[in-house]
Parts: sequence; structure tokens; C-alpha cells
Amino acid sequence: MFQGTGSDVGKSTIVAGLCRIAKRRGINVAPFKPQNMSNNAAACADGGEIGRAQALQARAAGLEACVDFNPVLLKPQSDKTAQVVLHGKALDTLSASEYMNDKRQHLMDGVVSSFKTLCNEYELVLVEGAGSAAEINLRERDIANMGFARRVGAPVCLIGDIDRGGVIAAVVGTKTVIEPADARMISSFIINRFRGDPRLFDDGVVAIEENTGWPCRGVVPWLGSAMKLPQEDAVVLQQGHDTLSKTEYRIKLAVPMLSRIANFDDMDPLRLEPNVELGFVPPGQIIPQDVDAIIIPGTKSAMGDLAFLRSQGWDHDIIAFARNGGRVIGVCGGYQLLGQWIHDPDGVDGEPGSAPALGLLNVSTHMHAEKQTRKVDGRCVRSQTHLSGYEIHVGHTTGVDTQHPMLMLDDHADGAISNDGKIEGTYLHGLFANDEFRSYWLNTIKQGVSSGFNYEAFVEQELDALADGLEKSLDVDALFADAVLPVFS
Repeated sequence: MFQGTGSDVGKSTIVAGLCRIAKRRGINVAPFKPQNMSNNAAACADGGEIGRAQALQARAAGLEACVDFNPVLLKPQSDKTAQVVLHGKALDTLSASEYMNDKRQHLMDGVVSSFKTLCNEYELVLVEGAGSAAEINLRERDIANMGFARRVGAPVCLIGDIDRGGVIAAVVGTKTVIEPADARMISSFIINRFRGDPRLFDDGVVAIEENTGWPCRGVVPWLGSAMKLPQEDAVVLQQGHDTLSKTEYRIKLAVPMLSRIANFDDMDPLRLEPNVELGFVPPGQIIPQDVDAIIIPGTKSAMGDLAFLRSQGWDHDIIAFARNGGRVIGVCGGYQLLGQWIHDPDGVDGEPGSAPALGLLNVSTHMHAEKQTRKVDGRCVRSQTHLSGYEIHVGHTTGVDTQHPMLMLDDHADGAISNDGKIEGTYLHGLFANDEFRSYWLNTIKQGVSSGFNYEAFVEQELDALADGLEKSLDVDALFADAVLPVFS
């Protein structure tokens, strides 16, 4: 099991890289994360959903996404509540106190059941923890870190991020504050994201080893491939990545950073296009009017982010841009925000009620409890290009503009296009990962701008590059040798 000294220390990418290494060595390997908190989710073939990081790890291992890889998924819906997803299906919406005090430990049996299934099927299971191993205030009834490790007897490799500073204190301090029995579960540590000559940290490694008694399994350099792969945690947006600059690009795209933004990796294929500058507009900034298109991303709470969008004044920015002939596209929750009304009388997706939306598409959305979670194939109505992707949403959208659908997916029409063709919306996640469609869409904005970039081949290339980097910097043989047979109680 790989736990961290904090959030965003690189647990997800290290597990993904090790999954690819194990696959290349002919080891039948699977990823596992007992509990994940993220609004970036992936649809599984059986209709369930898991965190995007586990879907990427599964891909690195050569596997299809499966609900057992991430049995508990928490999807923040407001500042105080989150939807609890168990084995891929929405179970309940709870406050943090309700989950921590009453419900969390009850999910441990489901977590262990999934883990046992994987252990019976795979030679090696690489487990990712959540947040920090030193969150002693959350230790009671924990199912994500040491609570799980102790339950199944999983040895732990602790990961510290040197790029954020204070890594010696972070690793040594973890041993200091956690229970002695928890500390005995830690069999080794890794230092991640070192910039420069790793030999300069030799004395630091010795200091940690002497103060903890844990051996170091490697100092991992800053690997560019780790940041090029799809990210799960919205912290990468909050750190200021991908904001619009004054640099000249052939096309500029703006994406408002909604408060409950979901599946923002939908934008990765566009962000990686060499002729495209894609910027996430953070709260407190206006959406620039000199861009070529605005993309409204998915959101876990359409009603909540409609209010947030208005509080930022972004509704005025988007409407003014559209009235001046600008292109606007909404994906999933972003599609719902483009309509006339959002009705949620039962509070399925946030606070109950109804609210007028942006009014750029003649459609309205009615929320209902049943969630659509599935992989789909289809085609773009205008370009006739083939598409594949996935749907994860609640709500049904109807109205005049749905008579001009954007896509035809399996057995149903999807989305809507305005009369002038400038405003469009769809429920399809993964839309821009389809190279032919992305090329068509970019060229309708500015002819000849598409580069022919192959996104799927790029992801595979970067997974291999990540694995190569970890092979060079980690004692992979020792890490895999640390693995033991689980003990189920």
C-alpha cells in the first residue's frame, strides 16, 4: 500500500507507473483505492463509476475500469455534503459529520470484499491511500489509510513530496504522531519530485532512515510525464496551472473554474494541442472576451455552480460573449447551465428548488434520482465522425433545441445546438479525446488549426515514460518483494 505524508504528493501517478512496470514484467497486477474523494469519475463497463485515477491505473495495468478498483467514491456536492458511491452506485448524500461519525466504518466490509475479489484474481494488488497517513484526527474508523492497512495486513510505503518543502519533517513527523502499531505497518519510504541531482539529498535520506528505521526505496526526480497524464485532484487547477497568458496561439479557449468542477480532464486533449492555448479562469477573474470559444465544464452540482457562476459575474461574461457571436459549448453539467431553467424539486443535485440558467439554449433540465452512468459510442451529427466516451449525470434535458441534437449516441439523440450553430451542449464526457471530432471542432473555429495530434497514443507514451522514470529511480524489486499475502478477518 502507498500512503502519503499529505494530499497531492504523487501517490496516484506512482501507483500508475508501478502498474505499468508490473504489466511489462508479466505480472498480473491491479490497482486499488479503498476510499477516494473526487468529482473526476470514470464509467465502468457494468454501469458503475470510480475515480479517474483508478481508471488510469487500470489502463496502465492493461485493464478495463472496474468498480472493485475503487469501492467507495465520495463526490463533494457542496461545502458540507458529498454523495457516497459504493461499488459504483450512488448510496446516499451525507454531511461530513454524518459520514465520519456514523457511516464510514460500515463501508469497510464492502471495501474488504472488493479487495478480496482482486486478491483472488490478481498476483499483485497495488493499493493507494488517501490524503495523509498522519491525519490522526480521522484515524478512528478509518477505511482509507492505516485502518485499511491494519485490517488486511498490507505493508505501507510512505511517499513524501520534496518539491513542497519540509519533506524530512513530513516523513519523520508521520512516525512521531501516528500510533506505534500503525508505524510498524510502514516498511519503506519514497521521496518524490526531486529537482536537480538526487545525490544532493543523500544526507537527507540517511537522516530519515536513522530517525524512522525505514529504508528508502528511491528518490524520484520531477517527471514531466506525471503532470501530462490525466489529473484527478482539482488542486492542480487551484495551483494556477493552465491559466491564460498573453502568449500568441492560433486558438485560445477559456474554461471557468466552477466550484464543483467535475471531469475537468475532458479538456486535456485540447490543452495538449500545439496550436491551442486552453486556460482555466479562476474565481475572481473575468472570462476574457478575446478568446475563440468558452467551454463550460461538468459540475457535481449544477444548481450550486449556477449560483457560483452568477456570484463571479461569469453569467454576464458568457452571455456577452455569445451575443457577440462567440462559440460556447457545455459538457454535462455545463450543458445544463446553458439552458433556460434547472428544476431540482427534490434536491437530488444540491439544494432543492428551480432557477433560471444562462438561457443560451432553448432547453430545460429536470433533475431526478436515477443517475446515468455508462460507456457509449456514437457519431457527431454535423461532422458524422465516430465518437466514444461516457455519461455520468443526473437529470433529463428537453426543449426545442434538442430537436437539433449535437450527437447520436447508441440508442438516443444527445445534446442540443442553437439555431445559429454557435451554442452547443452535450452529456458526453471524453468528447475531445476523439481525435477526428476534436480536429473537426477546432477547424470550424479556425480552419487549419488542428495538428492531427493522437491523444490515446500520447497517454500510452506518457505511461511508458512514467514507468521508465520510476524504473530508473526506485528499487522496484524491493518494493514488489515487500508485498505480502493479505490477512482477511
